[in-house]
Amino acid sequence: MGEIVNLNRFRKAREKADREQRAIENRAKFGQSKLANRQREALDRKADKLLDGHRLGKRDGEPE
Repeated sequence: MGEIVNLNRFRKAREKADREQRAIENRAKFGQSKLANRQREALDRKADKLLDGHRLGKRDGEPE
């Protein structure tokens, strides 16, 4: 016969793991200094601009 499992305990453990994972993601997202955030945003804008410069066709809604 199999081991008896308390479903309440299993559910709570899973929810705790989910909360911890969300906390890790939030620490990475919001735990940066203002300067680091600005630098990351500047790099993101630069990468977007570079990517748009290499675009072969026009986007939807753009004038010719």
